Amino acid sequence: MSDAAKLQDQGFAIIPSPFNGADLDKAIKAYERAVETAQPHDIRTGRTSTRVNGLLDRAPELAAIFTRPPLLAPAAALIDGPFKLSTFHSRSIHPGATAQAVHQDVAPGLDGWPLLGFILMVDAFTIENGATRFLPASAELTELTPRQAEAGFENACGPAGALLLFDGSVWHGHGANRTSAYRRSVQGALIPRAAIAAIDHRHAVRPEIWASLPHQARALMEA
Repeated sequence: MSDAAKLQDQGFAIIPSPFNGADLDKAIKAYERAVETAQPHDIRTGRTSTRVNGLLDRAPELAAIFTRPPLLAPAAALIDGPFKLSTFHSRSIHPGATAQAVHQDVAPGLDGWPLLGFILMVDAFTIENGATRFLPASAELTELTPRQAEAGFENACGPAGALLLFDGSVWHGHGANRTSAYRRSVQGALIPRAAIAAIDHRHAVRPEIWASLPHQARALMEA
């Protein structure tokens, strides 16, 4: 089954990295710089993970994650109309974190639906370090039975740099991180242009950074 067909049929797919060769190393260094220089108001630490906002203001080269055809074509197919960027942040699963409760990012029919989620694997995603797990073809389920919640999930494992795409209505959640290291990623979502974005990206970056971004990135970041 092709990546495009798996995304449509199962609700998620792993595609090749938007960065090639040395560009991936540069992107990871830019990610690390953006996280290390984050201000306290951009950092959210939860029970199992830490989220950092404002990446594009400190590492605008990461905009390449959401402006390449391998992501834009599936977004156009899923959303079936004009779309924009809603969220964009880093997320690190804590060492020893327990599995996340499975959920939908947006239920069918609500504001922000359909939603295409995307995750750049800064570190390889493995079963041991809490790879995101999905219940295939579950986008139309309004709730899960106890049996569904306990079984049938597939781990989305892949190498560092790979890009995970998923329908935001598919039930999913990260697994348990049974390692002593953080499992790092950059996450975001594309939603219909008429929906309300989670972040006002146009005003979340400095004017000089905004001017340096590619036209396609700015178009997707406009509210």
